[in-house]
Amino acid sequence: MISVAEWKPADNLTLEPNAQKAATEQIHSLALTAGPGAGKTEMLAQRADFLLRSGTCTYPKRILAISFKVDASQNLRERVKKRCGYDLASRFDSYTFHAFAKRIIDRFRPVLEGNDALDVGFTIGDQKVPRKQITFVDLVPLAIQILKTSSIARNAVRQTYSDVFLDEFQDCTHQQYELVKLAFHNTPVRLTAVGDVKQKIMGWAGALEGIFLTFAQDFSAMPLNLYRNFRSVPGLLRVQNEIIKVIDPDSVMPDEQLEGDAGEILSTQFANSSDEASYLADTIKSWIETEELAPSEIAILVSKQLDLYAHDLIKALTARGIPFRNEQEMQDITVEPAARLIVDYLSCLYGKREPKAWIRLMKQLQPFADDDVQSEVSRSLDSFIRKQRKAMAGQTAEQRSTEWWEPAKLFLQHVGIETVAALSPEYESKARLRDVITDTKNRISELSQSTSTLEEALDRFSDDESVRILTIHKSKGLEFDSVIMMAIENEIFFGNQDENRCAFFVGVSRAKRRLVLTNAKLRPRPENHGGMWREHRSPQSEYLSYVEPFLTEH
Repeated sequence: MISVAEWKPADNLTLEPNAQKAATEQIHSLALTAGPGAGKTEMLAQRADFLLRSGTCTYPKRILAISFKVDASQNLRERVKKRCGYDLASRFDSYTFHAFAKRIIDRFRPVLEGNDALDVGFTIGDQKVPRKQITFVDLVPLAIQILKTSSIARNAVRQTYSDVFLDEFQDCTHQQYELVKLAFHNTPVRLTAVGDVKQKIMGWAGALEGIFLTFAQDFSAMPLNLYRNFRSVPGLLRVQNEIIKVIDPDSVMPDEQLEGDAGEILSTQFANSSDEASYLADTIKSWIETEELAPSEIAILVSKQLDLYAHDLIKALTARGIPFRNEQEMQDITVEPAARLIVDYLSCLYGKREPKAWIRLMKQLQPFADDDVQSEVSRSLDSFIRKQRKAMAGQTAEQRSTEWWEPAKLFLQHVGIETVAALSPEYESKARLRDVITDTKNRISELSQSTSTLEEALDRFSDDESVRILTIHKSKGLEFDSVIMMAIENEIFFGNQDENRCAFFVGVSRAKRRLVLTNAKLRPRPENHGGMWREHRSPQSEYLSYVEPFLTEH
C-alpha cells in the first residue's frame, strides 16, 4: 500500500491532465467523455490501480466494472491485471450488464415470487418456462425487481463496492440505467461513467438521449473530457474531425492535434460488387505480401447484413488463399474464456511450437497462484500433454482432423469443471458453460471442414492470423492498421441518419493508418435471399464528402 501522494501511473505511462485528474479523483463521481483512441480503457485501468494501491478503495471493498460486450469486459479485466498485478486485481469485478444482473438474481433468487419465482438451477434459454427457465432479456428486469423489493439485496450490493466503472456509457438503456440507480443512487459509492456520444449506435436498443447530462445531475458527477486520440495518424484524424463538426461541434479537435502528413485514405466506386470484391481481395493480398502487414491488422467493415454484402468478397478471399474470419459467426464464441482455453490446449497438443498458446493457457489456469503453485500447474499440464502426444503418435492426418474432441474432453476432465467455471462469472450457470463448450466444438468442426489441417482450423479460430470481417457495431472498441468500409451507399445506411452518422464515425475511427471506402453501382441479389434488396445503388454522398478533401493521390 502506498499513499495517495506517492502514486504514479503504472508502467511509467504519462497521462494527459484530465486523464490524470480522472484517475486520481477521490470524492466525486465522474462523467468522462472521450473520443475514439483517447485511452478510455487505459484510464479506467489506471484508476483501478490508483484506488487499489493507494487504499482509496479500502479493503475488503471491491471495484465493479460494467460493460456492454463480453470482449470489452474481458479486455478491461486483463488490462487491470497488467497494471495492478494479480493480487490487487482479484478485487476487481468486470461484468456485462447482463452478467451483473445474473449475479443479483443468483444471490437473491428467493426474493422473486409469483410468476417470477425461480427454482435452484434455473437456466437461460430462448423461451420462458415457469420456475425453470428465463430468457436473456429477463435478466435486467428481474434484477431491478429484486433491488426494488429487497433492502437486504440493495445494501449487500452497496456494501460490496466502493467504486463502479460504467464503460461505453453512451449506449446505456433506460432499464440498465434504472438498475444502476437502484443499486447506487444516494450512496457513498463513486461512479465513473465513460463513453463517447459520437459513438452512440445502439439507439435501436433503447439507448437514452442525453445520458451523460442525466447521469451528471443524478449523481452530482464532475464532467471531464479526454481530447487526445492515440490511435489514428493525423490524416485520419482530419477525416474524423469533419464528422465531429456535424455530430458534436463542442468536441472538435484542436489544430495542433491534426498536424502531420501521415495516413492513407482511398475512396473508389465500382461498376458492380464482383469488381469491388476482386479489387479488395487483390489489395489485401498486396498488403500482406508486399508490405508484410499482418492479416489480423486488416478489418473489413459493413454497416449491416454482413453475410449478404460480403458474400462476393469472401469468395474472392478464399480463391486467393487469404485467411479471414467472419466475425458475424465467430466473435461471440471466440471471446469466451472457456473457448480460448480449449483452443490454446489443442494448439499446444497438435502444434509444433506454440509459445503464445502455452503462455495464455498458463495465465488462465493459474491467475492468482503463488510461484510454487504455478510451477506445479505447469509441470502437471506439461506431463499431461506429453502423455496425450504419446497416445496419439500413430494417428494419421485424417484421424487428427476428426478425432480431436476426445483429447479435448480428457483435458477438461484433467483441469476440472470448477477451474473452468472460475474463468467467467457467467459460468456460474453450468448450463451456460456447457453451451460455450458445445459451441466451441461445433465451430472448430466447421472450420476443420474448410481447412486442410486441424492446425489451420485452430489458427482461423484465433485472432492471430486472419483478416477480420465484421459489422461496424461489432467493431466498437477494436482498432486496426488498415480498415476497409464497404458499401458506403444510401441503400444500406437507411433509417435514423443520426445513428447512421455515428456508426460511420465508429467505422472510420477504427483505422490507425489507412482507410479505404468503396461503393458499387450494382449489387445483384444474393442467392437464396428473399427479403428486400435493391440491386441498383447510389453512393452516400454526405459520408463520402467527409473524406474527399483528404484523399491520397495515386
